[in-house]
Amino acid sequence: MRRRFREILIVGAALSALAACGQSNGQQNSAIGYGPNPQLPKPSKSLIPTVKVSDVVGWPAGVTPRAPAGFRVQPFAQGLDHPRWLLVLPNGDVLVAESNAPPKKEPPHGLKGFFEKMLMKKAGAGVPSANRITLLRDADHDGVAEMKVPFLTNLYSPFGMALVGDTLYVANADAIVAFPYAAGVTRITAAPRKVADLPGGPINHHWTKNIIASPDGKLLYATVGSNSNVGENGIENETDRAAILQVDPATGEKRVFASGLRNPNGLSWNPANGELWTAVNERDELGNDLVPDYMTSVREGGFYGWPYSYFGRHVDKRVKDKDRRPDLVERATVPDYALGAHTASLGLTFYTGKSFPAHYWGGTFVGQHGSWNRNPQAGYKVIFVPFVDGKPAGPVEDFLTGFLDANGKAQGRPVGVTVDASGALLVADDVGNAVWRVSPSR
Repeated sequence: MRRRFREILIVGAALSALAACGQSNGQQNSAIGYGPNPQLPKPSKSLIPTVKVSDVVGWPAGVTPRAPAGFRVQPFAQGLDHPRWLLVLPNGDVLVAESNAPPKKEPPHGLKGFFEKMLMKKAGAGVPSANRITLLRDADHDGVAEMKVPFLTNLYSPFGMALVGDTLYVANADAIVAFPYAAGVTRITAAPRKVADLPGGPINHHWTKNIIASPDGKLLYATVGSNSNVGENGIENETDRAAILQVDPATGEKRVFASGLRNPNGLSWNPANGELWTAVNERDELGNDLVPDYMTSVREGGFYGWPYSYFGRHVDKRVKDKDRRPDLVERATVPDYALGAHTASLGLTFYTGKSFPAHYWGGTFVGQHGSWNRNPQAGYKVIFVPFVDGKPAGPVEDFLTGFLDANGKAQGRPVGVTVDASGALLVADDVGNAVWRVSPSR
């Protein structure tokens, strides 16, 4: 009965969104929910959850996102198929994972399924997965890739990638696989070698799996999102989820490195102190300004709250009595820096180049995919947070904007961010079907 009631609420929320109700009590650029000590309002619940999905209209010819004065924005590559994540190879080639969620073994049906499909289509997320990694090459160094070729095909919703020596690791939705790599090759045809299974179906609520190699290349770290919003699908279905796993690629052995991270995505090593950092999507349906997404250093054995609490010891009372863990709440680690509620902060990279002004050196760029459940919208941009001595040292700065047009429609949605061989910033735009390159305009 409870599940049926929830389905009715989802349908009602969808109808509300389609009606394009403009009423709002939130602020897109509010100070609430940002910084190392964010203001956290009291939880706010309503009979019908807020759903505000921006129609995807794409980029008009000649229009690009906007960067601050002194920077130039170019389409590094266009005509891609839902590009999500990026990896820059040692020779300067760029790999882009063109991917989307794998097909569900039991697709949603009835009214709930109908409206879920409609909302996904509206947001530009309903396309089938290309299951491909494409190679982009800018041989003449003019900021535009003149080569765009399929590099790996027949994958399973690929996302994260890591190169260690002559081995390329790819994180599919259900496993890490490996391929032989040689510098300069434009296609790999070898069969994948499974390294380790990752939590997959049948629910697979958060399907994206990212990976990063340790600096010495001996270990991999893999992100695995939760199977629910706040444990409502059963804690038994959250094994090795809402976590970062440590994987030994030589043996396939894995263990939980850090947990309580609802949906970690971006991974990057802090160049100042060698810490691993991640960007995390937090839970929904507690109001416009709860719970803020965040970025944080990742401590071995650390527990970050999900689902029992958020931003430290703020208890989420929606967790069923039988599932509550006050012992874990007591030791929940407070994240380092809040990035705003429902911003869908996915991409994360430390700026390790030198071509940008010194203000940007050692700071972080974060790709905010944009809200589906906040009114007005939040995110839909790339932000920058300055760092000093390896720690955040200033407020959030808008860096790449314009993904929403004047009517609130989505021209694009930023996901993965990385730094190329020249020090320019690359941004994967999944519904704009492009990779944008931001460089100094000198």
